[in-house]
Amino acid sequence: MPLIDTHAHIHDKAFDSDRDALVERMRAAGVTAAITVGCDLADTARAFEIAGRYDLRATAGIHPHESKDAPADIRAAFEPFLKNPRIIAIGETGLDYYYDNSPREAQQRVLREQIAIARDANLPLVFHHRDAFEDFTAVLRDEWRDGMHGVVHCFTGDTAQARTYIDEFGLYLGIGGIVTFKTAQPIRDAVVAIGIEHVILETDCPYLAPVPHRGERNEPAYIAETAKYLAQLLQLPFDEIASRTTENAKKLFGFPVSW
Repeated sequence: MPLIDTHAHIHDKAFDSDRDALVERMRAAGVTAAITVGCDLADTARAFEIAGRYDLRATAGIHPHESKDAPADIRAAFEPFLKNPRIIAIGETGLDYYYDNSPREAQQRVLREQIAIARDANLPLVFHHRDAFEDFTAVLRDEWRDGMHGVVHCFTGDTAQARTYIDEFGLYLGIGGIVTFKTAQPIRDAVVAIGIEHVILETDCPYLAPVPHRGERNEPAYIAETAKYLAQLLQLPFDEIASRTTENAKKLFGFPVSW
């Protein structure tokens, strides 16, 4: 069954030496589509370049870590990317109070502006959230509108947070290699509680490789290991995990139905 890696950084320099082989391994593993995700303006430009080279999709985003360096007019800076046919979402954007690499006021401003851009462009959003649940959901309650769509990438919350994301905002949860880690019981509990209906698969490569590859450089082909783990966790056939998460990704991001 086909799989979709909904959050990768295939344009990352970690893959500069073997990107052709990586894409071959990805497709040999049944990963028929991938999104390479931008984290600042230069990174976004690189994402679109690599997406064009390998028939991928890309996002335009300013990560919360990079908010302090965001341009005064984010909408104008994003304009070339919004016209690119490979754009599939805005983000990753959000709040990260764990590292606080940017002032919290800057993070919130940049998050709000990217939500507004996505709203006007009718594009889904890719959210990054860490240790900022109350402020993050407060911003969403201000900015979210009916008909908007998005995903909390690299979901690391608990069941109550998962319910808030799904019930209030209709968001999907991006589940990657962390769910296989021994320390990830709250994530597993949340996935069991919500089921597969609001789950999409991701790698966040080159980071967060799943068991049995933990500690290695992650890559899109490894998404199959996460799917296998979810099949065991949810007591569903692997093919059902693959088909349901792929359909969820298509619904969220508007992938061609043939992918």
